[in-house]
Amino acid sequence: MAERIQSVQGVSPVERVQQVSRIRPASGQFGALLNQEIRSAEPAISFSKHAQSRAAERGIQVDDALMGQLADSVERAQAKGATNILAFDATRAFIINVPHGRVITTMSQEEMEENIFTNIDGAVLLK
Repeated sequence: MAERIQSVQGVSPVERVQQVSRIRPASGQFGALLNQEIRSAEPAISFSKHAQSRAAERGIQVDDALMGQLADSVERAQAKGATNILAFDATRAFIINVPHGRVITTMSQEEMEENIFTNIDGAVLLK
C-alpha cells in the first residue's frame, strides 16, 4: 500500500518559497540567454513540403550557402515591411512568406521565363 508523504518538519511553506526564490537568478539573465540560444538554434528559414518536392523535381540544390542567402533575403525584406517576396538569381527563384520564414515554392530558370509572379509585395536579388 502507498504511504503518504509527510511535510518536512520544521520548515514552513513561506520559508520553502523563499529558499526556491533564491535559486533563480534575480536579473533574469538565464532566461534571456536560454531564449537567445533557442532562437539561434531554430532555422531562420524553412521549406514547405511543396517547396521541398519542387526543389527536388527541378534539381535545385538546397545547401547551407543557399539557406544563408534566403535567410539574408528574409531579413532584408522584413526591414522593408514585405510579407511575401520573390527571392531570385539568374538560375532559380523562391517565393517566400516573410513573417513565417517559409519558402512556399521554387522555380528553375526555364520556369521563370514563362511565369508571372503574383501575390508578392517585394523582390530580392540573392547575394
